[in-house]
Amino acid sequence: MDIKRTNIRALRKALDSKEISAAELCGEYFKRIEDADPRLLSYITVTKEKALQDAEKAQAVINAGNSAPLTGIPLAVKDNICIDGVRTTCASKMLENFIPPYNAAVIEKLNAQGYVLLGKTSMDEFAMGGSTQTSAFAKTRNPYDLERVPGGSSGGSAAAVAAGLAPAALGSDTGGSIRQPASFCGVTGIKPTYGRVSRYGLVAFASSLDQIGPIANDARDCALLLNAICGHDRHDATSANVDTPDFSEKIGKPISGLKIALPKEFFSDAVEPAVKQHVLDASKELEKRGAVLVDCSMPGLKYAVPAYYLIACAEAASNLSRFDGIKYGFRGEGRTYEELIRDSRSRGFGEEVKRRILLGNYALSSGYYDAYYKKALALKQEIIKEYNDIFGIADVILTPTAPTPAYKIGEQDNDPVKMYMADICTVTVNIAKLPAVSTTCGYTENGLPVGMSIIGRRFDETTVLQVADEWENGFAPISPKL
Repeated sequence: MDIKRTNIRALRKALDSKEISAAELCGEYFKRIEDADPRLLSYITVTKEKALQDAEKAQAVINAGNSAPLTGIPLAVKDNICIDGVRTTCASKMLENFIPPYNAAVIEKLNAQGYVLLGKTSMDEFAMGGSTQTSAFAKTRNPYDLERVPGGSSGGSAAAVAAGLAPAALGSDTGGSIRQPASFCGVTGIKPTYGRVSRYGLVAFASSLDQIGPIANDARDCALLLNAICGHDRHDATSANVDTPDFSEKIGKPISGLKIALPKEFFSDAVEPAVKQHVLDASKELEKRGAVLVDCSMPGLKYAVPAYYLIACAEAASNLSRFDGIKYGFRGEGRTYEELIRDSRSRGFGEEVKRRILLGNYALSSGYYDAYYKKALALKQEIIKEYNDIFGIADVILTPTAPTPAYKIGEQDNDPVKMYMADICTVTVNIAKLPAVSTTCGYTENGLPVGMSIIGRRFDETTVLQVADEWENGFAPISPKL
């Protein structure tokens, strides 16, 4: 069976028809991992023994005719999501040998369906970065060009799906960390509404922004995974106690009359002309299929990146303060308490994590809290208001996912501000707690994928998936040659 870019629905059909067993399917993916991952470096931990045990249990359920949508389906999981008994590193030396004694809420939900774990995928350290090059263990490469980054922080998950090393994967998104790598790697990824998916068991970066979501080959598979992982969780105080719909309920329905907004600020000179053109061409195609295009403005976008980084880094400084070498994490050396903590954090954290902790502590310090952090919170409210105004005249918003296609490894290593500004198209979604999906809308002259984002109202994932699926039905993706 050819597993490259095979969707979950096809795998489900093959498993239920006994065309292939769960163990055999698992074996096919491990062959692919063994062949390609030494070049791609998308996994930190491969769980072959556990996967075969999971597959055996899943096969018994399939044989009994009781399979759920994900029974026997191999999946990858980002390495900041806790799995009982499986090493979870957050791609950091600080947690190099950490083995959680419990499952994240999303893993419990996947276990209930009988999924098969392929392994834990690489990421930027503690999800801080946009390239997966800050990983302490596996600096993932882009399957379309091994000299380029896969995006981040969920770059390992996106690269694994794009290269056929997993049919789908879980990632996490704090400021675009599902959508941007999905764009760079030519796959589909959705960041759900904040609170839609439990964060219990997700190692925190910025608690008011983080959200778990799926990366897959298309919008239909994303809907299928959302059906599995969403729902209220009493273990998570930020989990939304709202009804969970069938996220595929609108898929396949016509988009005639649906209003799509195009905020002019997202199509400024900061976006590469080729990227801009592919997204605008996609909007015209959706218009031909019955959608109504609406011009609008979002002036607050120019403040989005500084507001986001002030909020995210402030929360990161608080969340990561627990890693001191005593209560949690890598233990350094020192004759005194202060020396021990200093050595543990100096050697346990990478440069990007240290940079953001310093920025966060600075923003929260006496004398600067009002000048920076409080202003960022005020800008957050302004951005929310601007989105509400746009949704008063439109059903969804269409933007580029990233201002450029995947850039070369090392290209932005000496300019962190340039890398931060690359998040301009994604961070407002997290600030406003909205759902958004990124799907491929074209390719550059040298074959690199270009992604577009479809943003919806809070808890309206069904509409953004409907529009993404409508676009994908008329688009022929190009698989990487890896």
